Amino acid sequence: MADAANPLRSILYALAANLSIAIAKLVAALVTHSGSMMAEAIHSFADTGNQLLLLLGLKTAKRPPSPEHPLGYGKTIYFWSFIVAIMLFSMGGLYSLYEGWHKLVDPHPLNSPWIAIAVLVFAIIAEGLSLRGCIKEVNKERYGRSFWRWFRETRSSALLVIFGEDLAALLGLVLALFFVAMTMITGNPVWDAYGSISIGVLLVLIAFFIGIEVKSLIIGQGVEPRIKQEMVVFLESQPGVDKVFNLLSLQLGADVMVAAKLRMAPQTDADAMVAQLNEVEAAFRAAFPQVIWRFFEPDLND
Repeated sequence: MADAANPLRSILYALAANLSIAIAKLVAALVTHSGSMMAEAIHSFADTGNQLLLLLGLKTAKRPPSPEHPLGYGKTIYFWSFIVAIMLFSMGGLYSLYEGWHKLVDPHPLNSPWIAIAVLVFAIIAEGLSLRGCIKEVNKERYGRSFWRWFRETRSSALLVIFGEDLAALLGLVLALFFVAMTMITGNPVWDAYGSISIGVLLVLIAFFIGIEVKSLIIGQGVEPRIKQEMVVFLESQPGVDKVFNLLSLQLGADVMVAAKLRMAPQTDADAMVAQLNEVEAAFRAAFPQVIWRFFEPDLND
């Protein structure tokens, strides 16, 4: 069996990359007066804060169930992931749009543009390594699906957010490099303003798509379709189960709750039926250890 995806590893990759990049971008932005660079610096600092929030979310999601929260705190990570999407939208996207508009109204020539070019090249390499590490974790749970389909179906909000952030950061850096280079070539600072606006639009769009997916998790989603099908097939393969009438699931962070209505094989008495149902539940628990809560109902009809 392949190793499970590890969101924590991807978060740490992104945190190290974004913190170093943010400092380098800020210094370059202050020296060059580049709007694209300042937009990218704010974006990277926002991403650094986002990774800290995701770490907090992963930690609090591990708290054990309590009388007030009998299903645990696993969905806490969804809340913090949604906050990250809002920060990416506001501190990243909207600020970049504002910075671009400001540069259009009051353009300034770039100082020492080669500093900006050098920082952007360094940042592209660092973000590329971070995205590569994230993709390595994503591939552990893609199972041949396209990245877009995985993005729509995954229940790992932390990994989804890091993937979206890393992708936005890398694309934003490429845009910044292009527009700074165009500013150098043409001598027209308006190109730099266009770069900031383009980065802002990119961040707003990616934050919007992340927000949609995380919102669905907050409202309540079942397990991925692939996993649900595996559960149904497994139950129907058990000797004591004739048919699975219905199976409902709820994703609770890393944990899962499952309720199933089953037609059991005929038994001699009620005690034998209960014993058979317990055997099925034990086998199901061993096959799907992420399912912490299981409710199996024997019935004759759906």
